[in-house]
Amino acid sequence: MTPSLFRTYLVLIACLAALAAQETVKVGVLHSLSGTMAISETSCKDATVLAVEEINAKGGVLGRRIEAVVVDPASNWPLFAEKAKELLLTHKVAVVFGCWTSVSRKSVLPVFEEYNGLLFYPVQYEGEEQSLNVFYTAATPNQQLVPAAEYMLEQGMKKFYLLGTDYVFPRTANKVLKAMLKSRGIPDSNIIERYTPFGHKDYQTIVAEIKQFARGGGACVLSTINGDSNVPFYKEFANQGLTSADCPIMAFSVAEDELRAMEVPPLVGHYAAWNYFMSIDTPENRAFVKAFQDRYGKDRVTSDPIEAAYYGVYVWKAAVEKAGSFEVDKVREAVYGLEFDAPGGRKRMHANNQHTWKPVYIGEIQRNGQFKIVWRSKGLVEPDSYSKFLWPDGNFPKPTGGPKKKS
Repeated sequence: MTPSLFRTYLVLIACLAALAAQETVKVGVLHSLSGTMAISETSCKDATVLAVEEINAKGGVLGRRIEAVVVDPASNWPLFAEKAKELLLTHKVAVVFGCWTSVSRKSVLPVFEEYNGLLFYPVQYEGEEQSLNVFYTAATPNQQLVPAAEYMLEQGMKKFYLLGTDYVFPRTANKVLKAMLKSRGIPDSNIIERYTPFGHKDYQTIVAEIKQFARGGGACVLSTINGDSNVPFYKEFANQGLTSADCPIMAFSVAEDELRAMEVPPLVGHYAAWNYFMSIDTPENRAFVKAFQDRYGKDRVTSDPIEAAYYGVYVWKAAVEKAGSFEVDKVREAVYGLEFDAPGGRKRMHANNQHTWKPVYIGEIQRNGQFKIVWRSKGLVEPDSYSKFLWPDGNFPKPTGGPKKKS
């Protein structure tokens, strides 16, 4: 090969490499695949990857295939920020799908705002936040916490034991719940608030206190325990002879996926509040469940965060196609007001507050590890990024983040 021909060959290789790079667009997947939150987050990663594979099978986005860059922040909150920065600056992803706990989201938020990245966050949370760099595809307090507490009041509950993992979501959620309960006439003496650290295993003392609190009836637990601590908590609850008839538990972070790791029969009759259940009986949801199980195994289940992680990818795709661009600022504008079909039914993104209009469901645990829907909202519920119980004057903070101002 002559030097001239060799140079031509190198140029051709470089052009082909550049063409190949243009034919794909990278997206980040930021979920814990190890550590205390892996019990929940691994399935969100799976749902995101499934959506990516489906989209690629149908031609990709704007003629380009999606390449999912999966990283594991390992339930380590500072590591979430490092991994987010890696995705944005090293891998140069167009968007990131991920985070579960609010402490992980709070960890990455400055990174997304500094570099004007875009995060789709798929898990119910405490609200009190609105960043132009985040789309919140799961519930705000008025779409989960408040309807659940109101349901328990309607069931005759008069005493409320607020039990959570010690971090942002449970503490803020319980501020909302206490304000709501007090507005309904529940005195401070009928509310107990307790917290345990991530990965906590010994619930003997706490359950004994719940047992004492529940004497005389009319008591329930509103649980914001997150991660694998749910397993020993529910086990100890049953070990001390407590049942849903004695003191029902309303959970905000236990879904079908978490029940797979538990002994379900003692949990029958307890509740969870979500915006989706696997038991929704529609052709669209049955098709989604089948696709998920065909991809990952017949023993797998779907849940609210799994659905939100899955359709978040499709919302981003629709926005990119509407904008005709992968640029964050253009995609952001295209998301506002976007209506879309999800496995659990039609939903839409809010016109200006970064959140999602969703239905609300209360589910009762069944022996097969599924939920029987015992209450549902009338249509879609508008999301409040800031709780009216904490901001009664309606003077909410302005959104943070967004496009960088040109100097």
